[in-house]
Amino acid sequence: MRTSIATVSLSGSLTEKLTAAARAGFDGVEIFENDLLASPLTPEEIRDRCADLGLSIDLYQPMRDIEAVPADEFERNLRRAEHKFRLMERLGADTVLVCSSVSPLAVDDDALAAFHLRRLAELAQGFGIRVAYEALAWGRHVSTYDHAWRIVEAAGHPALGTCLDSFHILARGSDPKGIEDIPGEKIFFLQLADAPLMAMDVLQWSRHYRCFPGQGGFDVAGLVGHVMRAGYQGPLSLEVFNDVFRQAEAGPTAVDALRSLLVLQESVGLTEPPAPVVPTGIAFAELVTPDVEPLSEMLDALGFARTARHRSKPVDLWQQGEARVLLNTGPAARRDGTQLAAIGLESPDPAGAARRAESLLAPVLPRRRAPEDAPLDAVAAPDGTELFFCATDRPELAGWTGDFEPVAHKPPKSPTGGGVRRIDHLALTQPWHQFDEAALFHSSVLGLGAHESVDVADPYGLLRSRAVTNADGSVRIALGVGPAPAADEGGRAQHIALATDDVVTAARRFRDAGGQLLPMPANYYDDLAAKYEFTDAELDTYRELGILYDRDAGGAFRHCYTGTIGRVFFELVQRDTGYRGYGAQNAPVRLAAQHTQRPVR
Repeated sequence: MRTSIATVSLSGSLTEKLTAAARAGFDGVEIFENDLLASPLTPEEIRDRCADLGLSIDLYQPMRDIEAVPADEFERNLRRAEHKFRLMERLGADTVLVCSSVSPLAVDDDALAAFHLRRLAELAQGFGIRVAYEALAWGRHVSTYDHAWRIVEAAGHPALGTCLDSFHILARGSDPKGIEDIPGEKIFFLQLADAPLMAMDVLQWSRHYRCFPGQGGFDVAGLVGHVMRAGYQGPLSLEVFNDVFRQAEAGPTAVDALRSLLVLQESVGLTEPPAPVVPTGIAFAELVTPDVEPLSEMLDALGFARTARHRSKPVDLWQQGEARVLLNTGPAARRDGTQLAAIGLESPDPAGAARRAESLLAPVLPRRRAPEDAPLDAVAAPDGTELFFCATDRPELAGWTGDFEPVAHKPPKSPTGGGVRRIDHLALTQPWHQFDEAALFHSSVLGLGAHESVDVADPYGLLRSRAVTNADGSVRIALGVGPAPAADEGGRAQHIALATDDVVTAARRFRDAGGQLLPMPANYYDDLAAKYEFTDAELDTYRELGILYDRDAGGAFRHCYTGTIGRVFFELVQRDTGYRGYGAQNAPVRLAAQHTQRPVR
């Protein structure tokens, strides 16, 4: 289906918004009145600009407080409407949105509302314009879509139809099934928005917290299914009021917006893009660093061994069990400092995973490689992290490990190793304006399941976190946004959690090999003793090593942290099989402890 977006959904000037929508791939736009009023361009210039960009102007909006008012007020409204219709002629727009009245002058009289809307439609028809009447969730007398439709039906004019808005319908808890009773040709327009489920005034909820479909808690796909069964033929259009989107760069926001519509169309059976290829494991985590020594010492103390080096690039492979960490000292490291730059995802079909990613607008990354290097497909996540689709140790596919040549290596400082089996999870702190985009990207492009968001307290604010995982937990990525420890002001911390069967032994070996464990305050352990029953020796051990403890219905979780190097630190975790979380209740204590530690540059 055709796609459209309201200019209010993007930041910047009207020209910037139109350019961003066109570059993302939208077919049309809704022109929000305030954007037109603030533009130095004439309506004719805006029309021509849209035509040059390949955009249709699908809606002009909004027209407010028209119907069910005293006669003299309605005559003034008609004069105002005639002026807007002349403007729309110049603009080249043929549909206007009329919101149900919130005016204190409006009366509760459906017959009068129908009469006024019919008069308005008669005037509009003379200009070749259609009127789409929408029920605002906070409308004074008309606040539900079925009520608005009854008034439109009673008015009985061909230039009058209804506009359906998913937010106004779902925020009120209305049953969207009744949409199927509206003739498709009388649904003049469909506006879509999602939103997190919140207990707050619906007007404030609408004005500040809408998001793109798939990023909130509404069943937008179910509503669209009802609209399609009614016979709707118009565009799928996004109207999203969001404080973050209005401040973020318009280009990436527009791409995120269109991706949400592509996923939505797939979910209701309107399109069939390449199917998701869910990753089955984490092949590697790649760290870039300008100084390999601190990380090498930390990995050595953790029980990793440097086993191989890339044949043509300054990249070393460190390995312990199934956990692999690449250290890259190339040009990016000198520019960006120590950080987690790339993730290798084990894939049953790397080429299919790349096709899926590209179909959902993920940027395909060019890769400098020698002729003999394995052809690895890579895309960029919203935060810039490179995602490689890998096949490790699979003879039927060219594996990335073949690009590395074994090197003679000394055993780790701890002769028995650190007890690390694999990477348990990765934690990536997102730019403040890309948290919802990141969740949608990882769930739609990678096929990972998104869990509920949680908020944790940081000494300098709140940190919001949302995990995305595959079904068996072999891939876990915790996406976060908010304050976090970093090497420089405004930096974004990332960490690699390493799974072990015995965190106490692993922590002791790390410390005895010269590693620095993050100390935790004594008050935490006093509180822990009040919550759970431990022997004195067990609690003393946790206190000595800075081990944190959590428990849920599925089991226990024990974990501790290393110091931070640049923007990266490691976590050692011992997870009972049934435990599904990440120790969120301990995060405030960990964050406070990290703020007191000075990272290694």
